[in-house]
Amino acid sequence: MERDAYFYLEMKEHELKVPYTGKNRRIRVLLPKGYAQDEHKHYPVVYMNDGQNVFYSGESFSGHSWKVIPAIKRNPDMPKMIIVGIDNDNEGRMNEYAPWKFSSLPILNFGLTLGGLGSEYADFFVNVVKPFVDSTYRTKPQREYTAMIGSSLGANISQYIGLEYKDVVGCLGVFSSANWLNKPEFDRFISKHKVSDQRVYIEVGTNEGDDTDQKLANGNLKQLYIDASLDYYRQLIEAGLSTSELKLNVVANGEHSEECWAKYLPECLRFISENW
Repeated sequence: MERDAYFYLEMKEHELKVPYTGKNRRIRVLLPKGYAQDEHKHYPVVYMNDGQNVFYSGESFSGHSWKVIPAIKRNPDMPKMIIVGIDNDNEGRMNEYAPWKFSSLPILNFGLTLGGLGSEYADFFVNVVKPFVDSTYRTKPQREYTAMIGSSLGANISQYIGLEYKDVVGCLGVFSSANWLNKPEFDRFISKHKVSDQRVYIEVGTNEGDDTDQKLANGNLKQLYIDASLDYYRQLIEAGLSTSELKLNVVANGEHSEECWAKYLPECLRFISENW
């Protein structure tokens, strides 16, 4: 039985209390093959936002997951790693994935207040989630072995954490960033930061946006996404990263969906894990 277990991935599930809501949040930990048998081996960790969409299509909001498990199985030559899916807050997702309150969205004309809990979510990740994972599993806790991946608003908060906690997170996967929602605030924020020794994979499609986005946008939605990613690439270079530490992938006809992101997840993992 132990010999058979060596060839399979193993999933663990935990509930962690979120300080700013007082509620429990599910995180799931995908362990690499042979984790239980290689008792002295430690592993890099990839944290993924929107955890409901990460592992299984049946529970994904869009009906299609990131296909993380197939990606790992089909690329056995990649370094072994631990993957952690952190669930979002469902109806509170826009609030906790946005470091700043949204101030100029058409939907706010209806009296809604959105955004502004991103720093609290970042604190939850740095002071609750990561310490729990590092103390429970055999990880390589150093920043160069710690990655965060997210899409859309999940990418926004990944970008924020990658700057605010650059001493904690050394690798980022930024897919279809909706950074145009907080563009002035982010531009001011990143201009105050210097970054070094960080690997960042950026993916954006030329056919981005969905019906929800259209309710929030002023202007050409597809161009907003492309511009946000191109600007981020430029800003990271200005902040101190070299072009060899960055990979920008503009996908022709790429859409704003887990189906598209799943296609490029292996490429992202290969890039950020190059030095693992």
